[in-house]
Amino acid sequence: MSDFGNPTAGAGRLPEATAQPFSRSRRLPPYRGIVAVDAKGFTGHPAIEHGEISRAIPELLEESFLRADLAEVWDDRRFPASTGDGYVFGCDPEWMPFVIHPWLNTLQETLEEFNLHASGTVGMRLRVGLNIGPLSDRGRDFDGNGTARNDTHRLLDSRPVKDALATSRASVTHVAAILSDRCYQDAVLGGYTGRHPDRFLEVSATVEGKPFEQRAWLFVPSPSGDLLGNRAAGDEQAEPTPPGVDREVAAAPPARSGRPMVQADRSNVNSGTVHGGQNVTNVLRGPVSGGVVQGGSVRGIGSVGGDYIEGNKGDTVHGDKNGYRR
Repeated sequence: MSDFGNPTAGAGRLPEATAQPFSRSRRLPPYRGIVAVDAKGFTGHPAIEHGEISRAIPELLEESFLRADLAEVWDDRRFPASTGDGYVFGCDPEWMPFVIHPWLNTLQETLEEFNLHASGTVGMRLRVGLNIGPLSDRGRDFDGNGTARNDTHRLLDSRPVKDALATSRASVTHVAAILSDRCYQDAVLGGYTGRHPDRFLEVSATVEGKPFEQRAWLFVPSPSGDLLGNRAAGDEQAEPTPPGVDREVAAAPPARSGRPMVQADRSNVNSGTVHGGQNVTNVLRGPVSGGVVQGGSVRGIGSVGGDYIEGNKGDTVHGDKNGYRR
């Protein structure tokens, strides 16, 4: 008889069986904030440098949390783990607004200082993924696994956050962060984070070769290069170009002040109520014949025979119409 699922079985027993999903109701795991980072271009470094990078990442994270006065977040981190080219841990979700700000900016400053003095060592640029969701957390091995964590790593691998570092200057932009929609809605849009929602850029997070697509939000503390033209900037930001408007047109200087000029070839332009007649001056290229002049319009094709007409064209005239010329 099998000992499967029997807690009193010997050391050689199989893992304890769990109930199938959707078979019965169970308690939801506690919600945790998730912080995950990846180093840009890790596999492009020589193998001898991989260990150095793996050791440096948690050291830089710890230093940045200390500088941001968030040592408690680092000291109380849940299910911490190195991913080789990065690091991941959980935290109490009430800290997430502070992780977004000021920590992301402090991480940027910490990496800037590190890279400035990294002569002869490996420079570091990090992608950061932030999420909130239910994860197992009982102080056991393999805690922290679940959909929320899987999605966080997918966000880190998504095209928008990778492009943010690829299209920016390595000497300026050291951090690019991507927030899950849940994280943005709760911490940023809810007003708990010391950064306005307009500083975050909505993106569609997709991962090449994987069936993953989610709404997410990009934030870059110190933008450079192509990033200076979009709303993912953490500081000074350009106004977004309205949909359908060419960027060059949108960037054109405003028209000079003064009397506006309105051109309407071969027609009248009225703004308001017109009393009496109207004078129309049009430049006609080529002869126009056989036309009839009525009420300020020219009908027909060809030359227009007759007198030069000013004033109320098309009005009833009593007396000599050309009397004013005498």
